[in-house]
Order: sequence, then C-alpha cells, then structure tokens
Amino acid sequence: MNDPIDKPLFIGLKAVRANLIPGLIIQTGMLAVVLAYYWHEPTRIWLNELAEWKARLGYLFSVTLGMFVGALLPEGLKVLVFQRGKVRRENFENFVFGTIFWGFMGASVDTLYRLQTVWFGSAVTFSVLVKKVAVDQFLYNPLWAAPLSVWAYEWKNLGYTTAGMSGFFTLGFYRAQILPVLIATWGVWLVMVTIIYSLPSLLQIPLFGLALTFWVLIMTYIISQKSASR
Repeated sequence: MNDPIDKPLFIGLKAVRANLIPGLIIQTGMLAVVLAYYWHEPTRIWLNELAEWKARLGYLFSVTLGMFVGALLPEGLKVLVFQRGKVRRENFENFVFGTIFWGFMGASVDTLYRLQTVWFGSAVTFSVLVKKVAVDQFLYNPLWAAPLSVWAYEWKNLGYTTAGMSGFFTLGFYRAQILPVLIATWGVWLVMVTIIYSLPSLLQIPLFGLALTFWVLIMTYIISQKSASR
C-alpha cells in the first residue's frame, strides 16, 4: 500500500503537470506585462492609468476584480464552452459562492500586499522580492489562503452543513486535503508572485487578477480529483 502522503503529493504534482502549458503561457504573458511596463512607454502610461483606478477605488477595485475573475469569468466560460450556452441551477449556485469567496479573497490579497509594502517597502530590489515572496508563499499561503480555500470548497461540497466540519481542523485533513493545494501553489505561484511583486504596489492587484484566472482552473482540477476519489 502506498504511503498516505503519496496520494496528496501525487494529486498536487499531477495538477501542476496537467496545467503546465497554460501556466507557462500565463506566466509568460505576465512577464511580458512587467517588461512592457519598464521598457514600453505606451504600456507604462496605460498601466499607470489602471493604477490610478486602483488608488481611487481601493478595496472596491480588488473585491470587484476577485468577483469577476473568480466567479463570473470561469462560470461564464463553463456555460458557453462546456454547456453550449445552457444555464443550469448549479451555475447560479457556483456563481453566488464564487462571488462571495473570491471577492473576500481579493480583499485578503489586497491587505497582504498593503502590509508587505509597510513591512518591506515598495522598492523593487532582490532582497525585498525575496522577503515578499517568502512571506506570501510560506506564511500567508500555508497558514491562511490554502486552508481557507479548501475549507470553503469542502463546506460547499458538503451542502453548507456544519456536520463533519470538525474534521477540517486536524493534521490528517491538512495533510490529505490542503497539502495538494500547497504543492500546486508552490509549483505555479512562486514564479507568479515574483512577477507580481516586480511591479509598483498599485499594479500588483491587477496582475494578481490575471494570475487568479489560472489559479481558479488549478483549484477546480484539484477539487474534482478529490471528489472523484471518494
């Protein structure tokens, strides 16, 4: 019999491998945005205007972006591409859940980025990037983002009942259910957050929105694998 930790490792690595090509495409696109910001004047002007919108709207910008990218976009694509334009009840339910959850996560990430700027400054230097990426990936994600994401989706899959939720807060649950998400996170987001933190603070949330598009696909894949294994 396989070691019980092998399965979480396998699921996480399989998710990264299955989405390697689209991930590389999006990472390349994000890198192109950063390079264009520093080397292409028209792009820099346009992105600075986007930064002004972020400055004016504050958390409203990040919450709205999270709702659009995490809920409206993936569910809309599902209806148009996979369901041939037919809207089902589950689409509405998924949209409501995604709107609340990803709107909240948009605000959560915005808070992290603001705190990182306070703690480490806004300069784009090697030492600052290392600190921000380390806090993001090895503190924020293992202690907050990954557990909260898995708990929320598992609660949704349980029909929003509290029965069985006590098992969420155990080492076994963390190893079996949250560890695959962390592996997928580190396999994809180490590059993504490095690129994100390479832009000025006000542009980090818009670039996060692009990265979130890919991450929703990763999360959907992992959840579907766990559901199929039950």
